[in-house]
Amino acid sequence: MKALEFESRLSEDANLKVPENLAGQIPREEAVRVIVLLPEGAEDQDWQRLTSEQLLSGYGESDSIYDAV
Repeated sequence: MKALEFESRLSEDANLKVPENLAGQIPREEAVRVIVLLPEGAEDQDWQRLTSEQLLSGYGESDSIYDAV
């Protein structure tokens, strides 16, 4: 599977525009798979940080034996 990466914005009519220089690489009328990556919001980042902190707070020196596995 070939991947093309570009940035775009959702238009008011809910369309994503493919840059002209990449559009020629996409076969017409052929189904493609689209993955949309969104920036994480501040709340998501806070939850991720809290989860990491909570996980590591239970980590003790005696657990370091598992680091070498």
